[in-house]
This record gives sequence, structure tokens and C-alpha cells, in this order.
Amino acid sequence: MSDDTYEIFAIRYAHSARRSPENFIGGDSHDVSMPLAYFNWVIRNAERTIVVDTGFDAASAKKRNRDLVQPVETGLRSLGIECSAVSDVIITHMHYDHAGNDGLFPSACFHVQDTEMAYATGRCMCHPILNHPYDVDNVTTMVRRVYEGKVRFHEGASEFAPGITLHHIGGHARGLQVVRVKTARGHVVLASDTTHFYAHLDQRRIFPTVDSVADVLEGYDKVLGLATSRDHVIPGHDPLVLELYPSPDDRLRGSVVRLDIAPRPA
Repeated sequence: MSDDTYEIFAIRYAHSARRSPENFIGGDSHDVSMPLAYFNWVIRNAERTIVVDTGFDAASAKKRNRDLVQPVETGLRSLGIECSAVSDVIITHMHYDHAGNDGLFPSACFHVQDTEMAYATGRCMCHPILNHPYDVDNVTTMVRRVYEGKVRFHEGASEFAPGITLHHIGGHARGLQVVRVKTARGHVVLASDTTHFYAHLDQRRIFPTVDSVADVLEGYDKVLGLATSRDHVIPGHDPLVLELYPSPDDRLRGSVVRLDIAPRPA
């Protein structure tokens, strides 16, 4: 594998039972079970290992009434990754389920969009409906990292490393960014909450937690343009990801899958 080509892993760490009307603005007439899976991701090759998003811990799971399937550190360890050795963490956005687990990566530099930090610490957080997806302790921890020199800010689109670029999308969160990764099967886009489920992308529908409906809709076209194909876009919370992609080891089935290998036909 060359310096600019990577393996990608999705690791499920939590679960939340939901009905489909909860997942779409305007509800859903089918009213079927449509649970959320919570993931973080790993991008790696022989040169570097990058963690994307830090998830949440047991205390946050209890507070938010979520089911913690396994601690984030356990999932990473199953791939031979020790949190203390991780040097770079990309934060797609600072919602509690993507930027929690304070202190889990003591040696890491955290990569965030300028607009996300400004949003999470600015006047919009005066409104409970907007600050609800954020955890004040997580946000405060990120501010402390800024003062410790452990945060690198990105603006718009930027090259993170050979074969990896970051792209500001917005919509779901003001500073939401996606990660475009070169793999052996083409350019995969870790879309995070640009699209929670494949259904959002395919049906042009919108998850109820939103900063800008217009930016969500524009974001669908952006991620499709960045990816080699629609099948190279990875949604942020769809359990179907675990069914479409192969596990690297039978022991990890239902927990860890490889995204740099083509999915089975849906």
C-alpha cells in the first residue's frame, strides 16, 4: 500500500432504539424501527493512523439514554490501537456523540473546522434547542486544548495528509466537516452526519437536528461529488453499514467493518 492509500474501519460503539418518524423532519408514515448506530472511524496505512471522532463514554450514555455497546477504547484496541499512542484525531463536529471521551487521547492533535469552534462557543449556544447536541464539558475540554496547542484549525477544504482531505459541509452542525480518503477501491467519503442514514441521502430528507436545512441539501451533492460513487459515501449512523461491509476478523463481526473494500450489493 502506497503512502497516500489507506484502509478505513468503522467501529460501532453505541446504539439507540428509535422509530423512523424520529429520524426525519416531517416524520415518516411507515413508522418502523430505525435505530441509530454510533460509530467512530480509523484511517491507516504503514505511515500513519488517524482516528475520526471520539464518541461518548458511559456517563454520557446514561445521561442521554443511549446503549453503550463497548467503550471506544475497546473498539480501537481490537484493531491494535492504543489511545495514548494516537497522534491525530479528526473531529467531524463537536456534538456529544462525536467529540466526547475527554482525556482519552492525551497525545493527540485535534483537527476541527474554525466555524465549528466558533459556533459551539458563540451566541447560538444561548438557545437550548441549538445547544442540546453539545456537551458543555466536551466543548470546554476542546477550548483547553486550544490553549495547550493541541488543536489545529481548518477552514473550508484542506489537505490533511497525502490522500486525505477535509471538506467543510455544515448543515447538521455549523462546522460539520467530512473526510475524503483515497483507498484501493477509490475515494471514500466519511460523511459523518452530513447524512445519518443512506435514506437521507437517497430520498433527500433531513434529520431533525439541524442548523441549516439548505446546507444539508447542498451537502448531499457535495459529498456525492467528492466520492467516487454513491457507494463510496459512508453515512454517520446507519446500522446497514455493518451489514454491507466485511469485518476484518470473524471475532469483530457486528462491531468493526472495513470500508476500503467494496460493499456487497444492497
